[in-house]
Amino acid sequence: MITQTVATTDYHTAGEPFRIVAESPVPLPGDSVADRRARALASPAAQELRRTLCSEPRGHADMYGGFIVPPDDDGAHLGVLFWHKDGFSTACGHGTIALGAWAVDTGLVPAPDDGAADVVVDVPSGRVTARVHRAGGRTVGVDFVNVPSYVLARDLAVPTSWGVASATLAYGGAIYASVDATSLGLSVDPANYAELIAVGREIKHTLDDEGLAVHPTDPRLNGVYGTILHEELGSGDDSTVHQRNVAVFADGQVDRSPCGSGTAARLAVLADEGRVGVGGTTLLHESIVGSTFTGAVVGTTRVDDRPAVIPQVTGMAYRTGEHRFVVDGADPLVPGFVLR
Repeated sequence: MITQTVATTDYHTAGEPFRIVAESPVPLPGDSVADRRARALASPAAQELRRTLCSEPRGHADMYGGFIVPPDDDGAHLGVLFWHKDGFSTACGHGTIALGAWAVDTGLVPAPDDGAADVVVDVPSGRVTARVHRAGGRTVGVDFVNVPSYVLARDLAVPTSWGVASATLAYGGAIYASVDATSLGLSVDPANYAELIAVGREIKHTLDDEGLAVHPTDPRLNGVYGTILHEELGSGDDSTVHQRNVAVFADGQVDRSPCGSGTAARLAVLADEGRVGVGGTTLLHESIVGSTFTGAVVGTTRVDDRPAVIPQVTGMAYRTGEHRFVVDGADPLVPGFVLR
């Protein structure tokens, strides 16, 4: 007997999936989006629903998605709890880009046929904006304007199986460790997929064990969410920094896109190095599958007396399908399984 159905709308942003659940069949209570995330982490029902949608046979080890929830107040259009195979994340740039496209495409947020509309979203790390650009009645691009992003620590020596990595910790809605892949004898290439996952995991777990990834004001945001392994590609001019990266996040999950919140963290690092700035050089950020985001610094501020940037990440999301998943109470493989 079928005991539960779950309706989803699926998008991909630069190759990375995003599965949107507009109406959750399980309660997701809380006083704010951040509080809802904390409660979802402790909720067996929310965790089982997440696992059912991420795990095979309905998902896969690199699945990603979000539950739509009420915003914190009338200043935002919606809230979202982001999830992946290992839990609920604090931020997701590619997901915010997809949500902007979805909100406009479905008419949830009115938008002109030609021009732009802002979709304001409350996420666990704060309030972000998806600025949706339209032409001829179609969505043609989305700017993800993120929370203030900044460097937490530089030049951290991290031993790995490929040698000692020099890591920089930066916050872009989640905390990322940035490492030059070439310094470990690796390139960001699909042929090195397994090795990149392995070294990304090593760096994340070592830094987490050392307790260095500490958010200055909110302990719920502590911990290394992912490792960004990057390499320079060279732009041929002074207006663009061109890099390829792969974000290995959660427990070995690989972002197919250039990673939205990770791009924000990279902009914070590059700004700290004097390589990008407001109205100046931008970042052309390429993913392991060749898709791209454009990153720019659109403002500066300070967070807990640290210099910070307001990052904007531009990309595009496309709808890939609509699903009505069923969960049979007699199915012995619910919520499912992953093979990595």
